[in-house]
Amino acid sequence: MKQVTIKDIAKAAGVSYSTVSRSLSGSPEISEKTRERILTLCKEMNYTANAVARSMVMKSTKLLGLIVTDISNPFMSELAYYIDGQARARGYNIVLCNSLRSLEQERNLFELMISRKVDGVILLPAESESYNALSSLLPRIPTIFVGENLREAPESYVTVDNCRGAYLGMEYLHRLGHRRILYFGKRKGSTTHQLRSDGYLAACRDFGLEPLFQNNTFSSTSIKHGYQLAQQLFSQPRDYTAIFAATDTNALGIIQAAEEKGIRIPEDLSLLGFDNIRDGGLPRIGLTTIEQPKKLLASMAVDSLLDKIENELSGYTHRILTPSLVERSTCRALESK
Repeated sequence: MKQVTIKDIAKAAGVSYSTVSRSLSGSPEISEKTRERILTLCKEMNYTANAVARSMVMKSTKLLGLIVTDISNPFMSELAYYIDGQARARGYNIVLCNSLRSLEQERNLFELMISRKVDGVILLPAESESYNALSSLLPRIPTIFVGENLREAPESYVTVDNCRGAYLGMEYLHRLGHRRILYFGKRKGSTTHQLRSDGYLAACRDFGLEPLFQNNTFSSTSIKHGYQLAQQLFSQPRDYTAIFAATDTNALGIIQAAEEKGIRIPEDLSLLGFDNIRDGGLPRIGLTTIEQPKKLLASMAVDSLLDKIENELSGYTHRILTPSLVERSTCRALESK
Protein backbone atom coordinates (compact mmCIF):
# COMPACT_ATOMS: atom_id res chain seq x y z
CA MET A 1 0.00 0.00 0.00
CA LYS A 2 1.40 3.39 -1.03
CA GLN A 3 2.11 5.71 1.86
CA VAL A 4 0.07 8.90 1.80
CA THR A 5 2.20 12.06 1.62
CA ILE A 6 1.58 15.75 2.22
CA LYS A 7 1.48 16.22 -1.56
CA ASP A 8 -1.40 13.70 -1.77
CA ILE A 9 -3.30 15.64 0.90
CA ALA A 10 -2.65 18.94 -0.92
CA LYS A 11 -3.93 17.51 -4.22
CA ALA A 12 -7.09 16.11 -2.59
CA ALA A 13 -7.76 19.41 -0.78
CA GLY A 14 -6.98 21.56 -3.80
CA VAL A 15 -4.44 23.62 -1.86
CA SER A 16 -0.68 24.07 -1.94
CA TYR A 17 1.87 21.83 -0.25
CA SER A 18 2.84 24.69 2.08
CA THR A 19 -0.79 25.18 3.17
CA VAL A 20 -1.01 21.56 4.30
CA SER A 21 2.36 21.81 6.05
CA ARG A 22 1.35 24.97 7.88
CA SER A 23 -2.01 23.46 8.84
CA LEU A 24 -0.29 20.46 10.42
CA SER A 25 2.22 22.62 12.30
CA GLY A 26 -0.53 24.86 13.70
CA SER A 27 0.59 28.00 11.92
CA PRO A 28 -1.57 31.08 12.74
CA GLU A 29 -1.41 32.01 9.05
CA ILE A 30 -3.98 29.28 8.27
CA SER A 31 -7.67 29.82 9.07
CA GLU A 32 -9.39 27.45 11.48
CA LYS A 33 -11.81 26.35 8.74
CA THR A 34 -8.97 25.37 6.39
CA ARG A 35 -7.06 23.62 9.17
CA GLU A 36 -10.07 21.54 10.15
CA ARG A 37 -10.64 20.54 6.51
CA ILE A 38 -7.00 19.50 6.14
CA LEU A 39 -6.99 17.53 9.39
CA THR A 40 -10.22 15.74 8.40
CA LEU A 41 -8.68 14.74 5.06
CA CYS A 42 -5.54 13.50 6.80
CA LYS A 43 -7.64 11.26 9.01
CA GLU A 44 -9.76 9.95 6.12
CA MET A 45 -6.69 9.22 3.99
CA ASN A 46 -4.73 7.64 6.91
CA TYR A 47 -1.91 10.12 6.61
CA THR A 48 1.00 9.57 9.01
CA ALA A 49 3.58 12.29 9.49
CA ASN A 50 7.12 11.52 8.38
CA ALA A 51 8.90 11.69 11.72
CA VAL A 52 12.37 11.50 10.17
CA ALA A 53 11.73 14.46 7.86
CA ARG A 54 10.13 16.40 10.71
CA SER A 55 13.09 15.74 12.98
CA MET A 56 15.50 17.05 10.35
CA VAL A 57 13.58 20.30 10.21
CA MET A 58 12.96 20.63 13.94
CA LYS A 59 16.39 19.22 14.92
CA SER A 60 14.63 17.06 17.49
CA THR A 61 13.12 13.58 17.28
CA LYS A 62 11.14 13.91 20.52
CA LEU A 63 12.51 10.46 21.37
CA LEU A 64 14.40 9.43 24.51
CA GLY A 65 16.44 6.25 24.72
CA LEU A 66 15.90 4.09 27.80
CA ILE A 67 18.45 1.32 28.37
CA VAL A 68 17.68 -1.05 31.25
CA THR A 69 19.48 -4.18 32.33
CA ASP A 70 16.47 -6.51 32.10
CA ILE A 71 12.85 -5.43 31.65
CA SER A 72 11.66 -8.76 33.13
CA ASN A 73 12.98 -7.59 36.50
CA PRO A 74 9.91 -6.18 38.32
CA PHE A 75 11.79 -3.15 39.62
CA MET A 76 13.02 -2.31 36.12
CA SER A 77 9.60 -2.71 34.55
CA GLU A 78 7.91 -0.50 37.16
CA LEU A 79 10.57 2.17 36.80
CA ALA A 80 10.32 2.03 32.99
CA TYR A 81 6.54 2.43 33.28
CA TYR A 82 6.93 5.64 35.28
CA ILE A 83 9.71 6.97 33.01
CA ASP A 84 7.52 6.38 29.95
CA GLY A 85 4.58 8.16 31.57
CA GLN A 86 6.68 11.13 32.63
CA ALA A 87 8.26 11.40 29.18
CA ARG A 88 4.88 11.30 27.42
CA ALA A 89 3.60 14.02 29.73
CA ARG A 90 6.48 16.16 28.50
CA GLY A 91 5.81 15.38 24.81
CA TYR A 92 8.43 12.68 24.29
CA ASN A 93 8.30 8.98 23.46
CA ILE A 94 10.60 6.23 24.72
CA VAL A 95 12.78 3.76 22.80
CA LEU A 96 13.35 0.87 25.23
CA CYS A 97 16.28 -1.59 25.06
CA ASN A 98 17.75 -4.29 27.34
CA SER A 99 21.50 -4.54 27.95
CA LEU A 100 21.14 -7.89 29.77
CA ARG A 101 24.00 -6.79 32.05
CA SER A 102 26.49 -6.98 29.18
CA LEU A 103 28.92 -4.06 28.85
CA GLU A 104 29.40 -4.87 25.17
CA GLN A 105 25.67 -4.92 24.46
CA GLU A 106 25.18 -1.78 26.53
CA ARG A 107 27.76 0.07 24.43
CA ASN A 108 26.21 -1.23 21.20
CA LEU A 109 22.79 -0.02 22.32
CA PHE A 110 24.20 3.36 23.31
CA GLU A 111 25.76 3.74 19.86
CA LEU A 112 22.42 2.71 18.34
CA MET A 113 20.66 5.48 20.27
CA ILE A 114 23.16 8.01 18.95
CA SER A 115 22.75 6.78 15.37
CA ARG A 116 18.95 6.91 15.66
CA LYS A 117 19.20 10.55 16.73
CA VAL A 118 17.31 10.23 20.01
CA ASP A 119 17.41 13.50 21.92
CA GLY A 120 18.87 11.94 25.06
CA VAL A 121 19.44 8.69 26.96
CA ILE A 122 18.33 7.42 30.37
CA LEU A 123 20.61 4.57 31.40
CA LEU A 124 20.27 1.96 34.13
CA PRO A 125 23.88 0.71 34.08
CA ALA A 126 24.77 -2.89 33.33
CA GLU A 127 27.70 -2.89 35.76
CA SER A 128 29.75 -0.62 37.97
CA GLU A 129 32.13 -0.23 35.01
CA SER A 130 29.44 1.16 32.69
CA TYR A 131 30.51 4.76 33.16
CA ASN A 132 34.11 4.05 32.23
CA ALA A 133 33.08 1.83 29.31
CA LEU A 134 30.85 4.59 27.87
CA SER A 135 32.98 7.61 28.76
CA SER A 136 34.08 8.26 25.16
CA LEU A 137 30.44 8.31 23.96
CA LEU A 138 28.86 10.36 26.74
CA PRO A 139 29.89 13.79 25.36
CA ARG A 140 27.95 13.04 22.16
CA ILE A 141 24.48 12.93 23.72
CA PRO A 142 22.73 14.16 26.91
CA THR A 143 22.63 11.25 29.36
CA ILE A 144 21.23 10.55 32.82
CA PHE A 145 22.27 7.50 34.86
CA VAL A 146 19.62 6.03 37.15
CA GLY A 147 20.08 3.73 40.12
CA GLU A 148 23.88 3.80 40.35
CA ASN A 149 25.85 6.17 42.54
CA LEU A 150 28.79 7.32 40.41
CA ARG A 151 30.27 9.08 43.42
CA GLU A 152 32.22 12.07 42.09
CA ALA A 153 32.07 11.17 38.37
CA PRO A 154 31.31 14.25 36.19
CA GLU A 155 28.06 12.80 34.83
CA SER A 156 24.46 13.28 35.94
CA TYR A 157 22.69 10.61 37.92
CA VAL A 158 19.58 10.07 40.03
CA THR A 159 19.61 7.32 42.62
CA VAL A 160 18.38 6.34 46.05
CA ASP A 161 20.68 6.36 49.09
CA ASN A 162 21.24 2.60 49.11
CA CYS A 163 23.66 2.68 52.03
CA ARG A 164 21.19 4.64 54.15
CA GLY A 165 18.37 2.31 53.10
CA ALA A 166 20.21 -0.79 54.32
CA TYR A 167 21.10 0.93 57.57
CA LEU A 168 17.45 1.92 58.01
CA GLY A 169 16.41 -1.72 57.56
CA MET A 170 18.96 -2.89 60.11
CA GLU A 171 17.78 -0.29 62.61
CA TYR A 172 14.25 -1.65 62.22
CA LEU A 173 15.27 -5.31 62.70
CA HIS A 174 17.47 -4.42 65.65
CA ARG A 175 14.58 -2.51 67.23
CA LEU A 176 12.46 -5.67 66.92
CA GLY A 177 15.07 -7.53 68.98
CA HIS A 178 16.98 -9.35 66.24
CA ARG A 179 20.69 -9.83 66.88
CA ARG A 180 21.51 -12.52 64.30
CA ILE A 181 20.64 -10.95 60.95
CA LEU A 182 21.81 -12.55 57.71
CA TYR A 183 22.34 -10.37 54.64
CA PHE A 184 21.19 -12.25 51.56
CA GLY A 185 21.98 -11.74 47.88
CA LYS A 186 24.93 -9.36 47.58
CA ARG A 187 26.09 -9.54 43.93
CA LYS A 188 29.56 -8.72 42.63
CA GLY A 189 29.96 -6.03 39.97
CA SER A 190 27.07 -3.88 41.20
CA THR A 191 27.60 -0.53 42.91
CA THR A 192 24.02 -0.72 44.22
CA HIS A 193 24.68 -4.04 45.93
CA GLN A 194 28.00 -2.82 47.31
CA LEU A 195 26.41 0.28 48.83
CA ARG A 196 23.60 -1.75 50.40
CA SER A 197 26.16 -4.14 51.82
CA ASP A 198 28.13 -1.17 53.17
CA GLY A 199 25.02 0.02 54.99
CA TYR A 200 24.48 -3.43 56.47
CA LEU A 201 28.09 -3.63 57.68
CA ALA A 202 27.95 -0.12 59.14
CA ALA A 203 24.87 -1.09 61.17
CA CYS A 204 26.55 -4.30 62.33
CA ARG A 205 29.49 -2.25 63.62
CA ASP A 206 27.27 0.30 65.35
CA PHE A 207 25.02 -2.31 66.97
CA GLY A 208 27.79 -4.77 67.85
CA LEU A 209 26.45 -7.53 65.57
CA GLU A 210 28.35 -10.25 63.71
CA PRO A 211 27.95 -9.88 59.91
CA LEU A 212 26.40 -12.93 58.25
CA PHE A 213 26.29 -13.27 54.46
CA GLN A 214 24.71 -15.47 51.80
CA ASN A 215 26.09 -13.91 48.61
CA ASN A 216 24.56 -14.12 45.15
CA THR A 217 26.82 -16.33 43.03
CA PHE A 218 24.79 -15.72 39.88
CA SER A 219 25.42 -12.94 37.34
CA SER A 220 21.97 -11.40 37.87
CA THR A 221 19.29 -11.00 40.53
CA SER A 222 15.89 -12.65 40.15
CA ILE A 223 13.18 -14.55 42.03
CA LYS A 224 14.52 -17.80 40.56
CA HIS A 225 18.07 -17.13 41.73
CA GLY A 226 16.81 -16.04 45.15
CA TYR A 227 14.90 -19.31 45.40
CA GLN A 228 17.95 -21.39 44.44
CA LEU A 229 20.22 -19.57 46.88
CA ALA A 230 17.62 -19.92 49.64
CA GLN A 231 17.40 -23.66 49.00
CA GLN A 232 21.14 -23.88 49.62
CA LEU A 233 20.84 -21.72 52.73
CA PHE A 234 17.96 -23.67 54.25
CA SER A 235 19.76 -26.99 53.79
CA GLN A 236 22.05 -25.86 56.64
CA PRO A 237 21.23 -25.23 60.33
CA ARG A 238 19.77 -21.77 61.01
CA ASP A 239 21.66 -19.64 63.51
CA TYR A 240 19.91 -16.38 62.57
CA THR A 241 16.45 -14.99 63.34
CA ALA A 242 16.07 -12.60 60.40
CA ILE A 243 17.11 -12.27 56.77
CA PHE A 244 17.69 -8.91 55.11
CA ALA A 245 17.35 -9.57 51.38
CA ALA A 246 19.32 -7.28 49.06
CA THR A 247 16.28 -7.02 46.75
CA ASP A 248 12.58 -7.83 46.86
CA THR A 249 13.05 -10.38 44.06
CA ASN A 250 15.49 -12.23 46.32
CA ALA A 251 12.95 -12.01 49.12
CA LEU A 252 10.20 -13.54 46.97
CA GLY A 253 12.50 -16.45 46.15
CA ILE A 254 13.22 -16.87 49.85
CA ILE A 255 9.48 -17.00 50.63
CA GLN A 256 9.01 -19.79 48.08
CA ALA A 257 11.93 -21.84 49.41
CA ALA A 258 10.85 -21.29 53.02
CA GLU A 259 7.33 -22.50 52.31
CA GLU A 260 8.66 -25.68 50.72
CA LYS A 261 10.94 -26.24 53.73
CA GLY A 262 8.15 -25.65 56.25
CA ILE A 263 9.74 -22.46 57.58
CA ARG A 264 7.08 -19.99 58.63
CA ILE A 265 7.51 -16.29 57.95
CA PRO A 266 7.52 -14.38 60.27
CA GLU A 267 6.87 -16.93 63.04
CA ASP A 268 10.12 -18.85 62.47
CA LEU A 269 12.05 -16.29 60.48
CA SER A 270 11.65 -12.56 59.85
CA LEU A 271 12.27 -11.31 56.32
CA LEU A 272 13.00 -7.79 55.08
CA GLY A 273 13.37 -6.80 51.43
CA PHE A 274 14.60 -3.79 49.47
CA ASP A 275 12.91 -1.93 46.53
CA ASN A 276 9.16 -2.23 47.29
CA ILE A 277 8.15 -3.84 44.00
CA ARG A 278 4.45 -4.21 43.35
CA ASP A 279 4.26 -7.99 43.94
CA GLY A 280 5.71 -7.62 47.43
CA GLY A 281 2.58 -5.79 48.52
CA LEU A 282 0.16 -8.56 47.51
CA PRO A 283 -2.04 -9.68 50.44
CA ARG A 284 -0.63 -13.21 50.79
CA ILE A 285 2.95 -11.92 50.65
CA GLY A 286 2.88 -8.66 52.64
CA LEU A 287 6.62 -8.12 52.40
CA THR A 288 8.15 -5.58 54.74
CA THR A 289 10.71 -3.69 52.68
CA ILE A 290 12.79 -0.59 52.07
CA GLU A 291 11.17 1.50 49.36
CA GLN A 292 12.90 3.08 46.41
CA PRO A 293 10.60 5.95 45.35
CA LYS A 294 10.32 4.78 41.75
CA LYS A 295 7.86 7.42 40.59
CA LEU A 296 10.08 10.20 41.96
CA LEU A 297 13.20 8.57 40.49
CA ALA A 298 11.49 8.51 37.08
CA SER A 299 10.27 12.08 37.35
CA MET A 300 13.67 13.42 38.35
CA ALA A 301 15.45 11.41 35.66
CA VAL A 302 13.22 12.70 32.87
CA ASP A 303 13.16 16.27 34.15
CA SER A 304 16.95 16.33 34.55
CA LEU A 305 17.47 14.96 31.06
CA LEU A 306 15.04 17.42 29.47
CA ASP A 307 16.77 20.28 31.28
CA LYS A 308 19.93 19.23 29.47
CA ILE A 309 18.13 18.86 26.13
CA GLU A 310 15.70 21.78 26.05
CA ASN A 311 17.71 24.32 28.04
CA GLU A 312 21.07 23.11 26.76
CA LEU A 313 22.40 23.00 30.29
CA SER A 314 26.03 22.06 30.73
CA GLY A 315 27.61 20.46 33.77
CA TYR A 316 26.08 17.65 35.78
CA THR A 317 23.82 16.97 38.77
CA HIS A 318 23.96 14.29 41.44
CA ARG A 319 20.57 13.63 43.03
CA ILE A 320 20.31 11.09 45.85
CA LEU A 321 16.82 10.33 47.18
CA THR A 322 15.99 9.15 50.68
CA PRO A 323 14.50 5.63 50.99
CA SER A 324 11.80 4.73 53.50
CA LEU A 325 10.57 1.71 55.44
CA VAL A 326 7.33 0.04 54.32
CA GLU A 327 6.13 -2.09 57.23
CA ARG A 328 3.87 -5.05 56.39
CA SER A 329 3.78 -8.55 57.87
CA THR A 330 7.02 -10.48 57.27
CA CYS A 331 8.91 -9.26 60.35
CA ARG A 332 8.03 -9.84 63.99
CA ALA A 333 9.38 -8.62 67.31
CA LEU A 334 11.27 -11.21 69.34
CA GLU A 335 10.06 -11.79 72.88
CA SER A 336 12.46 -10.27 75.38
CA LYS A 337 14.05 -12.70 77.74
